[in-house]
Amino acid sequence: MLHRFGVYAILAVTLLLSWLLGGWYGYRQLEQEALQEAFRYRQLVANELNRYLPVPALIAEHPLLAEALREPDDAVILLRANEQMQRMATIVGGSDIYLMDMSGLTIAANNFGQPDTFVGNNYAFRPYFHEAVRTGESVAYFALGYRSLERGLYFTHPVRDQRGNMLGVVAIKVLVHELESQWHRPESPRQADMVVLDGDGISFLTSRSEWLYRDFQPGSDPEKAPRIRRRYPARELTPVDLMEKGKPWGLAEESSRIQLGGPTGAEVYLTVETALPRLDWSLMVLTNTRPVLWTRGGFVVGGLAMFLAGFLTWLYLRERYRRERELALRGEQLERRVAQRTADLKRSNDQLLDEIQERERAQTELRETQQELIQAAKLAVLGQMSAGLNHEINQPLTAIQGYARNSRKFLERGATDMVDANLEEIVSLCDKMAELIRQFKVFARKSEGPPSVVDLRLAVDGALKIIRAQHTSAGIEICWRRPEAPVMCHGDLIRIEQVMVNLVANAVQALEGREQPEIEVVVEDEGDYWRCCVRDNGHGLPGNTEQVFEPFFTTRSVKQGLGLGLSISRQIVDALGGSLIGHNREDGPGAEFVLKLKQRRAEE
Repeated sequence: MLHRFGVYAILAVTLLLSWLLGGWYGYRQLEQEALQEAFRYRQLVANELNRYLPVPALIAEHPLLAEALREPDDAVILLRANEQMQRMATIVGGSDIYLMDMSGLTIAANNFGQPDTFVGNNYAFRPYFHEAVRTGESVAYFALGYRSLERGLYFTHPVRDQRGNMLGVVAIKVLVHELESQWHRPESPRQADMVVLDGDGISFLTSRSEWLYRDFQPGSDPEKAPRIRRRYPARELTPVDLMEKGKPWGLAEESSRIQLGGPTGAEVYLTVETALPRLDWSLMVLTNTRPVLWTRGGFVVGGLAMFLAGFLTWLYLRERYRRERELALRGEQLERRVAQRTADLKRSNDQLLDEIQERERAQTELRETQQELIQAAKLAVLGQMSAGLNHEINQPLTAIQGYARNSRKFLERGATDMVDANLEEIVSLCDKMAELIRQFKVFARKSEGPPSVVDLRLAVDGALKIIRAQHTSAGIEICWRRPEAPVMCHGDLIRIEQVMVNLVANAVQALEGREQPEIEVVVEDEGDYWRCCVRDNGHGLPGNTEQVFEPFFTTRSVKQGLGLGLSISRQIVDALGGSLIGHNREDGPGAEFVLKLKQRRAEE
């Protein structure tokens, strides 16, 4: 029970640590991606500000602007100023350019001839005007257009005369649609969202339309409401449903976790907030924390796998230690038992020695008997072969005896040429008997070495010499259709010759009692194999032709064989990679055995 509780505790700690580590790793990945996105967004805003911030100062240097501010009642000068504003707006690429006097009244603008012209409007209440007048420097400001209600960046700079006295302010309005379009990128598995907040926490740039013009920093500042109404006229700046969830462990100070409500329900985001250059704006990058759950799941699975590996290793070591201890205990018990039974074993040892000696004598007699049986079997086989050998050797011996007697008489007469002729005949008969005996010796010899490339014709020639030496083959016509070209096959000459002897011998025995016995041996080319057929016109095979290849199956008497020839032949052929089948002939009476061996070239 204690061990089980410990295992459960370790499992719980492992899963808890995996969950915490997975959360830390997942949040770290989200933070790195958010920081990269924040850097990219910040660079875009900085580039846009750096692009337009020096433009109002350059425009303010134009002498026509100062002249128009000094002579606001001169219609010709104002017309030239308005036309110059149009040209400047086209060159700069800004939405609007307009000129205001020290009271904030617009006296010239690029849209002077349009119904919604800025000319005649007073913008003294706009921060970008009174900040430029107060500081005397360039000012950048974001707000909605007072009449167009379109979001824009306003860049202003004081207009001075040659003595440095401030005469008015020139302003450039740039729409933010182009800047906002640059923030969008192709969708990725972890697409980050972006919100740009002004100093009051109002979102005026965002990658999601439902977050635009929302209050992300609701508070009780009494001066906040008038400011945002002037900056965002005719807009309901409703606060977002935001809840702080705390900063995850191990993240930077600018990172935090919040929950935002939406049409599809509340979502938890990891936020990274950074300040934008030269302005009181802040950039908030929000990344959904759903991937953290998958990361945690992966870490939990990994932790569970590590726990299982450790647990199985512990089980294996514990079981091994238990078995070693058990073996040691059994060894001690065995030693005690051995010591206790040594005396009994010693007493019974003498009896066992007597029994062993008796069994050894019995085994010796058994081996001698087996050797006698083997020798008898050998003598029986040699006896069967010697009958044919005696028949073939008897005639040459008789002829040699006759030639020898005649040679003696020819010597007495002095007819040496006749003696020489008789001796040549005697030598020829001796060579014939030696070749016959050599063939029997080759057949009786065991095969040595692995299979090689042999000529099938030589095996058939050797087998037919042995068969023709048997007296049982007398009167049988053996037709050997010997090919002229070599028949090279994969095999062993002695083993193939043994198979052919068995097949032809069976054909000879199957022809007993036939009036015109005939055996035909044919070799045919069958693509990758040589096909050697042994046909006879005997009584044929029984109905089940595969039965003849079973050990000890025979249709002859016991004196003619034990029924092992075909079984051994098939085993030999299978070992050589060939096949051996037998069936009754379709073109007449008799049987046909087909031996197939793989073809090989001589150089192989």
